[in-house]
Amino acid sequence: MNYGQFLNMIPEAFLVLALIMVFFADFFLAKSERKLEAVGRMTMTLLLCQTIMLTTVGPSEAFGGMYVATKAAQVMKLILTLGTFIVVVMAQPWLANEAKRYAGEFYMLVLSTLLGMYIMVSSGNFLLFFLGLETASVPMACLVAFDKWKKNSAEGAAKYILTATFSSGVMLYGLSFVYGSVGTLYFDDVAHRIAYFAQYKSQLPMLIMGLVFFFSGLGFKLSLVPFHFWTADTYQGAPTPVTGYLSVVSKGAAAFALMVILAKAFAPLTEYWEYMLYIVIVLSITIANLFAIRQSELKRFMAFSSISQAGYIMLAVIGASQTGMASLMYYVLVYVVANMAVFTVISTVEQNNGGTTQMSSYDGLYQTNPKLAFLMTLALFSLAGIPPFAGMFSKFFVFMAAAQQGSFWAYFVVFIALVNTVVSLYYYLLIVKAMYIKQTDTPLPTFRTEASTRIALVVCTAGIVLFGICSYIYDWLFAASAM
Repeated sequence: MNYGQFLNMIPEAFLVLALIMVFFADFFLAKSERKLEAVGRMTMTLLLCQTIMLTTVGPSEAFGGMYVATKAAQVMKLILTLGTFIVVVMAQPWLANEAKRYAGEFYMLVLSTLLGMYIMVSSGNFLLFFLGLETASVPMACLVAFDKWKKNSAEGAAKYILTATFSSGVMLYGLSFVYGSVGTLYFDDVAHRIAYFAQYKSQLPMLIMGLVFFFSGLGFKLSLVPFHFWTADTYQGAPTPVTGYLSVVSKGAAAFALMVILAKAFAPLTEYWEYMLYIVIVLSITIANLFAIRQSELKRFMAFSSISQAGYIMLAVIGASQTGMASLMYYVLVYVVANMAVFTVISTVEQNNGGTTQMSSYDGLYQTNPKLAFLMTLALFSLAGIPPFAGMFSKFFVFMAAAQQGSFWAYFVVFIALVNTVVSLYYYLLIVKAMYIKQTDTPLPTFRTEASTRIALVVCTAGIVLFGICSYIYDWLFAASAM
């Protein structure tokens, strides 16, 4: 084997180098009072360098097509790295207050998870994809359990790791059907052989069964209905920065990988997996919205919101076109900044309110912390799709991508999604109502946010406003999405 091919995996190689540097920095600064600040700044600097490097590297291929880094994959890595950077920045106050001794481990686990996501989005083979998926999932379980001295964190981690293990087993079972039918795990070869078998109606039942099991396994990772039962408990139990990371970055990587695999490996079975998508999208958006209305704990509320958002992201997968790919990346980009803004505010309020994340804690927040309430409102409006914020354009583009499929059922699913947008607006406004309208005798006292929190909110708010105004961003994503 030519080990020089690793040089074609520059983003992954740089991330491994960053992981090693953070490990040694944490080791040598173990007894230093400035450990948290030094290792945190190093991690943020390395992630910024990673974003710059990703803008310069081009498409590449390694190991006979097992690793395929298209231009779209490099752009997706850039979006994932941006989301990870925001997570690291907004986690600083929480680490300083509750996990100072374990800050190094937190950074290493985050970088390890990001490495797994890189491998997922650049895989051209089911084996490499599965390795990337597990590389991302196992450190994520450790992150969920980071507050291991808290009951909810241990419970959330147990549910996450058990469902992750089960979903991986289901996925492998499906891949065994695929491999047994076509004799290969390379995406392009799988597509060619499925097309051949489809002409003679041979092996189709086994292939369809493999597709169903594979989609079910990845549906757990995306927390799509009916594979979503772990989501609320895990989101509630995990530390708030980890919840934000789990809700946006990992979801974006899984959605991108699913679209690539459906478009490449399972393209000859489009008529089958499209109907699966229709059912899952309608169930995810509708059920999640109805359950979100009933929530009084904000992290559980955001869990059902993320399930609904996953349904909207799947609209871009219908048809698996260039427009769909661009719409998916744009939606994930906007979702990263909007959702991370919400979780940054949740984390800040949690740190200054005795660790509670009940929605009642936000009653009258505008009276004592008007800037924080205003930024929270902007983020919620973007998630709801209210113009002129970027969330409105992201929803428009995924609706357009789904409608371009042209069938009656595609139009029907888009209509259901539009109706559910109105429902989502109602429950997002519940938080706005609590901050601006509800009165309480004991509102949250006025407090000053940390510098890192302000940086994270500035970055997220700028994205919420500018990504909707700067049209060239979508044009750039569309140009990068050519498969």
